[in-house]
This record gives sequence, C-alpha cells and structure tokens, in this order.
Amino acid sequence: MSAQDNKILVSAVVLDTKGNNIPGAIIVDDNDQTVTANDSGEFSLSANVNSSLLIKVPGYKTSTVQVKSDLKTIVLQAENSNMVNVAFNKVDKADILGGVSNVNIAGMLNTNYSISSLDNLASFIPGYHGNIWGMNSKLVIVDGVPRDEFNVMPFEIDDITVLKSAAAVALYGSRAAKGVISITTKRGTAKKSKFDVRLNHSLYVPKRYAEFLGSAEYMTLFNEALGNDGIAPLYSNEEIANYASGSNPFRYPDLDFYSFKNVNKFATRSEIVTEYTGGTESAQFYVNIGNFNSTSLLDIGNGKKEGENRFNVRGNLDIKINDMISTKINTNVTFYDNETAQGNFWGAAATLRPNLIAPLIPLSYLGDLDAASQARLSSNPFIIDGQYILGGTQTQATNPFADIYTRGTRQATTRKYQFDATINFDLARVLKGLSFDTQFAIDYNTSYAQNISDNTYAIYVPTWTGDKITELNQVGTNVNNNSRTLEGSYQRQTLFFSGAFKYKNTFNKVHNLSSMLVAHGYKLAESQVYHAIGSANLGFQAAYNFKQKYYLDFTANQVHSARFAEGNRGAFSPTASIGWRISNEEFLANATFIDDLKLTASAGILNTDLDFESLITGNGAYFLDRDVYSTNNGAYFSWQEGRQLRATDIQRVGNPDLTYQKRKEISFGLESSLFKNSLQFSASYFVHKLTGIPINDVNLYPSFMAGQFPSPSSFVPYVNYNADNRQGFDLGISFNKRMNKVDLNVGMVATYYKADADLRNDITFEEAYQKRQGMPIDALWGLKSNGFYTEQDIIENNYPTPAFGNVRAGDIKYVDVNDDGLVDNNDQVYLGRQGFSGSPLTLGLNVTAKWKNFSLFVLANRTSGSVGLKNGSYYWPTAGVNAKYSAALRDRWTPETAETATYPRLTTTAGNNNYRNSDFWLFKNDRINLARVQLSYDLPKEYLAGTFISNVGFYINGNDLLLISKERKHMETSFTGYPQMRVFSMGLTAAF
Repeated sequence: MSAQDNKILVSAVVLDTKGNNIPGAIIVDDNDQTVTANDSGEFSLSANVNSSLLIKVPGYKTSTVQVKSDLKTIVLQAENSNMVNVAFNKVDKADILGGVSNVNIAGMLNTNYSISSLDNLASFIPGYHGNIWGMNSKLVIVDGVPRDEFNVMPFEIDDITVLKSAAAVALYGSRAAKGVISITTKRGTAKKSKFDVRLNHSLYVPKRYAEFLGSAEYMTLFNEALGNDGIAPLYSNEEIANYASGSNPFRYPDLDFYSFKNVNKFATRSEIVTEYTGGTESAQFYVNIGNFNSTSLLDIGNGKKEGENRFNVRGNLDIKINDMISTKINTNVTFYDNETAQGNFWGAAATLRPNLIAPLIPLSYLGDLDAASQARLSSNPFIIDGQYILGGTQTQATNPFADIYTRGTRQATTRKYQFDATINFDLARVLKGLSFDTQFAIDYNTSYAQNISDNTYAIYVPTWTGDKITELNQVGTNVNNNSRTLEGSYQRQTLFFSGAFKYKNTFNKVHNLSSMLVAHGYKLAESQVYHAIGSANLGFQAAYNFKQKYYLDFTANQVHSARFAEGNRGAFSPTASIGWRISNEEFLANATFIDDLKLTASAGILNTDLDFESLITGNGAYFLDRDVYSTNNGAYFSWQEGRQLRATDIQRVGNPDLTYQKRKEISFGLESSLFKNSLQFSASYFVHKLTGIPINDVNLYPSFMAGQFPSPSSFVPYVNYNADNRQGFDLGISFNKRMNKVDLNVGMVATYYKADADLRNDITFEEAYQKRQGMPIDALWGLKSNGFYTEQDIIENNYPTPAFGNVRAGDIKYVDVNDDGLVDNNDQVYLGRQGFSGSPLTLGLNVTAKWKNFSLFVLANRTSGSVGLKNGSYYWPTAGVNAKYSAALRDRWTPETAETATYPRLTTTAGNNNYRNSDFWLFKNDRINLARVQLSYDLPKEYLAGTFISNVGFYINGNDLLLISKERKHMETSFTGYPQMRVFSMGLTAAF
C-alpha cells in the first residue's frame, strides 16, 4: 500500500526540438514497465515519484527524465540534427547559417577507435584538412576554453565542431580569425550510474626503412665519384672484396642500422581507459581515468628503456542549484613521461657510412695485446654485455651505438592541470528568455627533462694482425658519472574569462529572436618570454528567423590587442548572414522527397593579429611601434689610444601606424536532407582576402636604410603590406539506409581551395614569369631541366654558361628560360603547389555497416594537386666525401647508362649544379590512403542476462594499411628519423 501511495499517473507527450509530435516512442520505467506512445506522441503510465523514465525512438537520442506530477512534455533531440556547440552557445543545427560542421566522436568510438583527438578529421569534416579553408593558425577550444588539442584523447570527447566562416568565428575575436575547432568532452547524464572500461593493445610495425648501400657497393660508387672528379680511387679492389666477403665484419664492417639485431620488428602500446558516469536530474557527474604505455623499436642498450607513459584523470560535474542557477565544473590532470636513449640513433642511420667503423668490437678478437693496450682495457668501465668494447677511429671518436649503451637516458616530464567553472543564471523572472553565463578557467603546464648518467666514453682503435687485434689505441676519456642534470625547464599559465548575456524568445509562434552580448579575455604567460600573449574582446550577436524559413544574423566583435600603439589597439569586426529554408515554401509542398533545403550567405571583416606572433622570437612581436637600439653587436672604434668605444646600432625603426590584418570574406552555403533524412548534403563556397599581412622587407625602402657593415643595422620598420586571396568549396554527403538487415552509413567529404598572393613586393624579380604576385602562396620555384650534359656537349661547349660551377657529362642540364646565355636563379620558374596548408583537393570516405552484432568500419582518403621535391640527404649527398650513399644512386649516369639513367653522375663535391631545386627532382603528392579498417563484435545481450555486465564488445583494427601512389616508397619512408608505422590494434570493451 505504501508503494502504491508513491505512484502517480504520468500523462505526457513526446516532441522534437521544433515542437512536432513524435509517434511510437517507447517508454520504460525503473521496473521495466513498458508503454508505447500513440500516433500523436501521447502516453500514460503509473510510476513511482522521482523514478526515471527511459524514452527511446529510432532516429532520436535516447533520453531519461524524472517522474514528476508536472511532467507534461518530453523533448527529444534527433540524432542527425542535434544541438551544436558554436561560439559561446548551443544552437539547433537546423538554425545554423552555414560555415559550421560537426561530428559526434562518442557515437562512433565503438566502431572507429583512434588514439589522437583530431585523427582523420579531414575524412569527416568538409573544409578541414589539417587547417580550415587553407588557413594556418586555427584556434582550438576545449569545453569553451582556448587549449591545445593534444591533451584530450578521443575517448574523452563527445563531439567536435569546426567553425569555418567569418560569421561563425567572429565572437571568438582576433585569435579565431583563421577558424576554430571546438572540442566538447563527455558529461554525465541523469540516469543510473554506469561504469565502462576499455582495454586496447596495439602493434606498431614500420612501413619501410630507408635503403642505404652496403660497404662494398658504397666503396665502389665512391671510387666512381672520385673518378668523375678526376681523382684517383681511394679503395683498392682487394679492400672492396674483403668488405664484400663478410669474413671479418669487425675489421671490414658493413654497418646496417636497421638490422633486427638493433631494432625490433614492432613496437607496442597498451592502454586502459575507465569511465564512470551517472547522476540525477539535479546533479550529473563524469569521471575518466586513462593510462597508456608504449615501447620503442630499439633493441639495444638504453634503447630498450625508451617509451612513453601517460596517465590522466578528467572529471566533469553538472549541478542544478535551483530553478535559477546551475553550474558546470571541469577539471583535468595529466602526467606525461617520456624516456629516450641519449644520442641520435635514427639521425645517424642516415649519415654514418657503413664502412667507417665497427661500433662494437668483440673481446674474443683480442690477441696478444701489448702492456699498454692491456692497461687501457683493464681500466675501461664500459664493457658492453661483458663481451664488447667500443670501436671507432681517430677522426670518428663517437658513435651512436656507444651513445645508446653508455650515455644513459633522457627523461622528459610534463604535468598539466586544467580547471574551468561555468555558472548559468536563468533570468526569466527578470525577462522571459534572458540568461547570463560566466566561465573562468586556469591552466598550468610544466615540463622539464633529466639527463641520467650522461657519461663520457672513450673509443678504441684496433690494430689488426690477420684476424686478431694486437694493439688498442684509446681516443677520449671514460667517465662513469652516474649523475643527473636538469634542462629544458618550461612553465606556462593560461587564464580565460567570459561573461555572456543571452536572450531567446518566440513571439506569436512565428517570430524567433535571439541575441547575445559577450565579453571574454585570454592571457598566456610562458617562462622566459617577456610579454604574455593576450586578447580582449567584446562581442554582440542578434539573430532572427520567421517560422524557421527566413533568417537574419548580425555578429560583431570589438577586439583589443596590446601589439599595437595606443590608438590602434582596438578594431571593429562586423559580419552579417542571411538564410532561406526553401523547403518550407508552398511551391515545394508537393516535393515529398525533400525533408529540408536551406540556402545561406554571409559576409564579414575580421581583424586579427595572429601573424604577428611569428615575426620575432622571444617577445612575441610586441612593441613594434618602438625603435630598437642595441650596443651588443656594435662595432668597436678607437677614438683615442688605449681606449675602445662600442657603437650603438639601430636594429629596427618602430611603426606607430602598424595595425591589424583583415580577413574580408563572402561565403555561401547549401544544406539539404532528402528521402526521409536518409540522404544529407551540405556545401559551402568561400572567397576571402587577407590584407595587411605584416612584413619587414628591406626592398620596400632605399638600400641605404639597411646595412651589414660594420654590423647589421636597419632603419626598416614592420608594415602592413602583403595580401592573400583564397577561394574554394567544400561539401559533405551522408547516406543512411537499412538494406537486407544491414544498417549502412556512408559519408563522403571533399575540400578544394586555392590561395594566391594578391599583393607582393616583386621588385627583386626581373622577369615577369618570376613575379610572386598572382601566384599561389605555396608555389614551388625551380629550374627547368633538359636531360644530362653529354660528352659532345662538353667538347663543343655549345650551351648556356651555368652559374653554379663547372659541369661535366652526366650533370643536369637546365633551360636558359630568359635567353641571356646564363643559367642562374633568374631562370627559375613555377613548378607547382607545395600544399603548405594542405593539398588543394582532399577527399574522404567513411563507411559503417552493421549486421546483427557485427560492425565493419572503413575509412579512406585521397589528396591531390600538390608537388614536392626529393631533396633530402637521401637524394642529395651534399656532404661530399662524408656523404652516405642511398639506393637512389644506383640509377646514376655513367657513360654506359647515359640513355637510361635517372640520376646524375656521382661526385665527391657538394654538387652545386645538380643538387638544387628543379623539376628534375619533382614528384606529385597524389595519394589514396586506406586509413583504417575496424571489425567489431558485441556479445548478444541474452548471454549477459542475470549478470552485472550490460555489454561486452571486441574489435580489431588496422591503420594506414595501404597507400596507393606512384611515389609510394618515397611517401612511406622516413629518411632521417623514426620510421612511419602501420598500427594494428585489438581491444575489449565492457559496460557495467
């Protein structure tokens, strides 16, 4: 009877965010009592007071509400049209006026598991490809606060919104003028507590290693290079044969860094993530605790100790204090440690010649040593693995293997603490629809490194008698420090504050009005940087729509920056947008296949100081309005005997008229939903100009205003001069359909942009074809090649004079573009776009297919339209006699291969003629990448009935599985660093 007294009759209606009735909703109470709403979305049931109701409808987000006597309406958010985080607000996606794209990370994590926050985002978000609409310096916002994206992992993220258009980013101010990525972390929900755990283990397998020549082949080719330069061979045939035989690899070394004696076949990464969430209608919480450990490929010495460890705790708390006040509190702590072996193994792999040294010499090869050698050996503290001493030569007194075995490790430590709190005030009692939000955040980042046991070592130069060592000469000194030294100490503090008055109301059910007045400030202070980076902004937004059919929006921001002189520190950034939902017009009433169709347009001018940050290191390009004088580098003058006076130099003249650069933009958008929301389409076209880009160009002024003697001096100020034009389009398509019991979701995105130099100072270029103005800002310039010089060319001397040194048969021949009889830098021409801000064309495809308890996810992308040069040391052995030779040199020019060679003749010089930018070294960056494939399986629910486990899942995936390109080998190879990896993972998920 007591239980019955606590029950009440609930009669309510289920609606969507637009107020439309949702039929067929399934309602479940705490006792698993189930009812179904009728065609009008209405239902009735008897339930305990303050118990919970779970409401489920296909196509809508599952919601939980608390049973109350006044519960009359339940509003559900559509899965494909939910609320989107925009600047200082959340709005229905249907009411956004273009330039905004959103992806739900949490919703696809079980079928698409990744380990970095923006991993493959370009395959989900149109307009993004590492940057936004081809611009650098994007602003990243995490839970409303400017932060970096590296301290938040995918399993902590709820969704990501990319704000692209000027109107979309205007409220964020100066620092957001080149686009914003807004990351929202997961939050608690008002339902039963839930505990989730994920175990993930990954194998990192090198795609390929750079291919370098072995000792015998290197020596043969080096002799050939000497001969090409008119120099006698260095190595005899007998020596080369000894190195080729491999009979004594320590007397005749053939050093292979990538041998599996030195590196493992794979590295590993192990991860555990736990999530705990729950709450009531008044308070919800979310806690995430994660840890991962990784290992290194190195399998020698201290390289075995290499690895990373990350431990994080993130907690979010939402509290409804009363009907008027609610608050959100977010905090995150991250402990990050990285240990690496001393030295530079991977860099040395690209530079240390294979025949130069045997880095380790076995004790078993020691013969009857003389007394001095025995004494040196007995005092050596570094006997490697009890059987090796360190080898070298008189001129090569160090080696990377000795570094790894003896010099200890470097431990880098980073600690990050982030906290922010938001208070929301519902001021409906003052004015219906009025609210006030305020947020404060403070972040700390500290890091330092310890060098542990940074020992010094000696190497031993052996004297061989046959296959035995009879004498050891020591070079250097052995010191076993067992010490610790501290370096790289760094601290950073970030402060952020915002306050926003918001108003939203509907009049006569047709006039929808919203507005916002927001002020926010940001300050980032770094150790050893004199002036903190800061910004202050006052923004205003007013939006109106009539029946969600006709839209108007005005957004503006008054920005402030201390980078400029007083009087120039403030600027006004206005934007305006319009929208038209054509699908609500009567003439489309009979077009039943159209669910939604909306056109948008916006224009705006944004003021920004972003490009000033990179002008001058150390002070962040502040005080550019002031003159700078210095005596540090002044020349010395003796005006009287026995006395020296230091001159004062002027290093820069200030410019009090320096001001913001401006982004002037017009953009258009199209959004549609077709065939009962099974097909979604969005497209944007943008064109904008960035004017007033700051430069310090001596060529804008007479030459006498800048000099180098007796010391560098300049009267040249920074000015707002350069201008860039960008234009392009992006589009996104998603298709959702159930076919033969298979739920299929296909998403496709495309982004194309071009960026040209609208204004440049081209006074230094004599030829019209070399002018930078009007050309792509990422243009690659170089010479045009015309094959190789032949013996006949050299004999007849019938070719333009090369300005880069004497040439011989087999050297690259260049075109004298300007016909002045001289081949020099004035003959450089445009070779293509380098894609500094992303390839001109980016395509992405993601497919999810679900059948019963199985899910298959496939992700692929394509980039095209950019070019590059094969110009590293692997292709250009500019170190001369000290250069290491790669497999690329096998295709070199010789008199016998003159007709088929694809590489110039070998030389022991720096190769000034051959090794320079030209189309000879050009390659296309076009590629198709199979980025990820994941197969997932969820255990059927009936297997878990009667247990405390609500879900168990398994998955396997592979990343970067296949690259299709004519330049695949080049693209997959890291020539001077850690190799590129393919990643294979398997994991277990469980919910309790």
